[in-house]
Amino acid sequence: MQQSDKVTMLKDSFLAELEGTFAVSLADATDLQRYQALATVAKKLIASKWRRTKENYRDTGAKQVYYFSIEFLPGRYLRANLLNLGLLTEAEEVMQDLGVDFNALLEAEVDQGLGNGGLGRLASDFMDAMPSIELAGNGNGIRYRYGLFRQAFVNGYQVEYPDDWLKNDNIWEVRQDSEAQVVHYGGSVYMAETPEGLRPVYQGGVDVLAVPYDTGMIGANNDVVNTLRLWSAEVPEGVQVSVSERSVLESISGELYPDDSNEEGRRLRLRQEYFFSSAGVQNIIKHHLADGYSLHSLPFQVAIHINDTHPTVVIPEMMRILLDEHGLSWEEAWGITTRTVSYTNHTLLAEALERWSQGLFQAELPRLFQLIQEIDRRHRLAVASEHGENFAWRTSPLQDGQVHMARLAAIGSHAINGVAPLHSELLKDKVLHDFYTLWPEKFSNKTNGITHRRYMHAANESLSALIDTKIGESWRSLPKDITKLNKFAKDEDFLAELQDVKHENKVRLAEWVKRNMGLELNTDAIFDVQIKRLHAYKRQLLHLLGILTDYLALKHDKNAYVAPRVHIFAAKAAPSYYYAKQIIKVINEVANMVNNDAAVNQKMQVVFIPNYGVSLAELIIPAADVSEQISTAGKEASGTSNMKLMANGALQLATMDGANIEIIRAAGEENAYAFGMDTDTVYSHYEKHDYSAQGIYDNNPVLHRVLDALIDGTIPNIEEEGRAVFDSLIRDNDEYFVLGDYASYVATQTRLGQDYQNKTAWTRKALANIAASGEFSADYTVAEYADEIWNIPHKALAQQESK
Repeated sequence: MQQSDKVTMLKDSFLAELEGTFAVSLADATDLQRYQALATVAKKLIASKWRRTKENYRDTGAKQVYYFSIEFLPGRYLRANLLNLGLLTEAEEVMQDLGVDFNALLEAEVDQGLGNGGLGRLASDFMDAMPSIELAGNGNGIRYRYGLFRQAFVNGYQVEYPDDWLKNDNIWEVRQDSEAQVVHYGGSVYMAETPEGLRPVYQGGVDVLAVPYDTGMIGANNDVVNTLRLWSAEVPEGVQVSVSERSVLESISGELYPDDSNEEGRRLRLRQEYFFSSAGVQNIIKHHLADGYSLHSLPFQVAIHINDTHPTVVIPEMMRILLDEHGLSWEEAWGITTRTVSYTNHTLLAEALERWSQGLFQAELPRLFQLIQEIDRRHRLAVASEHGENFAWRTSPLQDGQVHMARLAAIGSHAINGVAPLHSELLKDKVLHDFYTLWPEKFSNKTNGITHRRYMHAANESLSALIDTKIGESWRSLPKDITKLNKFAKDEDFLAELQDVKHENKVRLAEWVKRNMGLELNTDAIFDVQIKRLHAYKRQLLHLLGILTDYLALKHDKNAYVAPRVHIFAAKAAPSYYYAKQIIKVINEVANMVNNDAAVNQKMQVVFIPNYGVSLAELIIPAADVSEQISTAGKEASGTSNMKLMANGALQLATMDGANIEIIRAAGEENAYAFGMDTDTVYSHYEKHDYSAQGIYDNNPVLHRVLDALIDGTIPNIEEEGRAVFDSLIRDNDEYFVLGDYASYVATQTRLGQDYQNKTAWTRKALANIAASGEFSADYTVAEYADEIWNIPHKALAQQESK
């Protein structure tokens, strides 16, 4: 179809949908109605592709992967879907012809409240990559009624409001009542002798109906549309319950990450994990049998991948179905389960390795607890004979009154992977070392990836179009082809065009900040960006100490030089993470102090953008000059914001942690700013107990003055919060080595600021990062999973030879 025909089709369909659905003219329609009309047109355009894809998978017997994740973080769909359909340019032309503000239309779509951080964004990037490389894949998760929360700042404090993202319905989803599954909780279970042998008998408990809502995942410029299936909790038809009982059952899919600081919150979390895991496994096995396959062929037709430990109950749930409902022997069921399930670990933090109270687990999931007891017994027997009782105890899923989910995942899966080389090595050497001793063949690395389609092609159209003019469009489907850009590193005209694109994006962000926050940003300054969850190990606090260092220098030293800089934060703190919320308060008060001080605000500004999510990331990332990736070495599993920022020409200011190491290697050490302790140094401090925050404070007069500013009244309105931060660093000996890396961080920031003054040289560094970003495409990551873990075919992604 020619472009003019596409434009005509799109315009006619849009206007017809607007009138047919809302009975309004274009002039009278709201931005929301215009968005819903255009989204409905896009959804209808994929309908036949979606149907044919599902039929093709069924008719050809294609092996499919089911990606189980407790969160997905898709952001807005319309722009990305139009891009993948090859209709984004045409849609822009239609709206221009009709006099419609296309950006206002797009912004009427809300970010879907289905995820929070990197775990969910990775899952959504994989959902984009799978159909784009023609890989038969599905997502499986929860359709949360409310997202994590909508963040606002009141007097500098984080305030949480409900994220009612479904109030205007979700255009993209399709309810599938015929596919609903029943999930059972509680009661008691005992084994009874029957003609078929020992079988479980259930008494009491409660049933919940899991109703699936499907969303089409559109491949880029092909006819593949995969399925993201999200489950909603309802009361089963015909069951009489009170209003309060209904509320309890429906709360299972009520909100993302309910507060688990109390017993009821933990109970709800466990129910959520079992809810989508059970519904998904039941659905998979039901369809597998309906298609005429035997249970023994399940590992050859299905791969189930668990994204971190939240869906680990997939393992005992599969055993329950195979043993109790289909009468297989333990050995048969265990062989099928372990050959079907694979596991990605996403954390190195001991406190983040998921554990459940055995009492709670047994009360909520009594049959699964019995099965885990048997898994534990058999594991201990098998391991103790060769490695001894102590080793068996250290690797057992049941220990000290808790169910250890990472151990269960390691035992019950055939593959375990980390998400960056350093992370994977630390899994083998530290976190899961005993399991690596048992099964080294299970372990591999699969470095996380991002979708360039969203974070460059859609979010930074001007940059992508400029790249097209130099190297053609092959890099859009073969991301590694972007390395061809390196040929233009000495082309000063091209470097100037890159500078212009970056400045345009900075102006776009500055306009948003002015409109929404009332602050006018200096777009000629360095845009220094740190965007991620607010957590102590991610060290927003180190960034803050750097800001205070510059502020105090400018205030007290007339000869001080500080390169003009806009510090940009965006982050949510978990509602129950009080220390993180105190850090937010301190950052916001420092921002108020700096931005209202005429003596310094021509040299520095600080902005904390509230309610960070995917759509804000798409605005901030193209504008960034500096990407702060400053976690304590050995703590960040991988990171993906580092990859998105790199692809948009931001230079890494980074510790050698997670995927930062690979990014710096790919772009070249001279094109990044590495600093701080490495992992070996951090672990040496742990082992020797020789780290002294007090000593660093006492011996560094600049740092001493900066820390004192937290408690001596220099910064207004932080008496309690400033003291809490100060005490965490000095009294509690600085758990994440903020002070240990302070001097290196400040020196590197100074060097970076000086280098930025040579715009041509700086832009050449930015170009090196853009040109090296292709290898971090999720297309390649998913292809590696498919080749090495899932055994599922896909489109070849061989790099074309540069010409």
